[in-house]
Amino acid sequence: MLSITAKQTFLKLGRSWTCCICNFESRFMRTQETTKDYNLCMKPQVQTEIPGPQTRKLTKEMDKIQNTAVLSLFCNFEKSKLNYLVDADGNILLDCFQQISTLPLGYNHPTILEQAHQSASTIANRPAIGYFPSSDFPALVTNSLLKAAPKGLTQVVTMGCGSCANENAYKSLFFWYMKKQRGEEVPADVHDIAYTSCMKNQAPGSPNLSIISFDGGFHGRTIGTLSTTHSKALHKLDVPAFDWPVAPFPKLKYPLEEYGRENAQEEARCLAMVEDLIDKWKDTRPVAGMVIEPIQAEGGDNHASDDFFRKLRNIATKNKIGFICDEVQTGMAITGRMWAHDYWGLETPPDIVTFAKKMLSGGFYYSDDFRWKHGYRVVNTWMGEPIKLMLLEKVLEVVQSQNLLLQAEITGHYIMNGLRQLEKLFPELLSCIRGRGLFIATTVENGKREKFVTNLLQKGVLIGKCGDHSVRLRPSLLFTPAHADILLEKVEETARDMRS
Repeated sequence: MLSITAKQTFLKLGRSWTCCICNFESRFMRTQETTKDYNLCMKPQVQTEIPGPQTRKLTKEMDKIQNTAVLSLFCNFEKSKLNYLVDADGNILLDCFQQISTLPLGYNHPTILEQAHQSASTIANRPAIGYFPSSDFPALVTNSLLKAAPKGLTQVVTMGCGSCANENAYKSLFFWYMKKQRGEEVPADVHDIAYTSCMKNQAPGSPNLSIISFDGGFHGRTIGTLSTTHSKALHKLDVPAFDWPVAPFPKLKYPLEEYGRENAQEEARCLAMVEDLIDKWKDTRPVAGMVIEPIQAEGGDNHASDDFFRKLRNIATKNKIGFICDEVQTGMAITGRMWAHDYWGLETPPDIVTFAKKMLSGGFYYSDDFRWKHGYRVVNTWMGEPIKLMLLEKVLEVVQSQNLLLQAEITGHYIMNGLRQLEKLFPELLSCIRGRGLFIATTVENGKREKFVTNLLQKGVLIGKCGDHSVRLRPSLLFTPAHADILLEKVEETARDMRS
């Protein structure tokens, strides 16, 4: 059942939220009944220091094979359940990071396991989808990806990961732009110089075009996407990059309600810079499009207003350049909407929306205008995995049947309200609480982030980091206010310990 604190929070949020309490409690109880062996809501149980002796032993073994600098924990996935991760030492952790935000329904959800058990042939016979898909693949795409398609986008292609999705989205953008310039997708004359020059990485076949990206953005680690990634120098160091324009992303001040005028001025400055860059680059490397995250995740969970994104879309339309919305992190309901850009109220949808992580498969949706007709332009051997789409179909059924979009919004409000109360109690530690739905972050002040994350983990709560000073929450869609109470309790304990 919901805690008294949770009910009080709903009452503070107003009538539109209080009407959800009964429905939420009823659904919560049904979920408990159907997953009662999965310890739906329990206290974390820490038996050893973290990382424990078994994880340290396994890390030494792994380090003989590959670099383990980013390795955090070895996991026991068989014992992990829903919102709880069991590590190699038997510690049971409330997982608010969910494998870097890739598990929409947590660990070992019964519906997902049942589908996986029924799909042995699909798992064993991974096809080259672009060339030899299974006979049920059109129906599979229709019942999974197209059911979740952003408004206005009817085309979709699958990929293996977020970097692959963005890399191929960029290629599709350039195909579209050059088709507009020449009036046809590829030169009709097979002896056209474009064919020979591209083989030497030279114009006109390899045109001097560019994509505008934004300070703080992260779009992947492949060559093209790294050229649009600006979140951490170590990602890019020693790797050749395209000389493409980079625009400033708004640096908003918090609390937002106290800095409305200043933040509006900051967004106007950034929008003016985008227009200026498009104009300045038109004679050297014309801008074919721009790529933007609804929330800059790796860069620090940086937000901008809905109005900022609407105006950015209008700039793209006015200048006849493409608009790519990177929803690798924000897609699949975690913000309280299926797609974070649904909040913007766009008159014209994005030209391309990329996805991965909680969507289980990588890929991108795109408009009819961006469809290419020649083969081998966007293709690779596997093009993702059919089993992921089978699982996605089941995820979408659960999201709809349990109204997890609303649950993400409700629980997100509850968490942020709790964090803001803690921010008042511990202003020397926590600041700038921000988020949408369950996509939440806070800044940890005075260089204390590493200690905060480590100490919280020792209390059985796993969270992530982003940017230079922030921590982020990326729980499963099954995270409820009851789980939030545990999270907030442990955050408060950690803050008090760090103060003493």
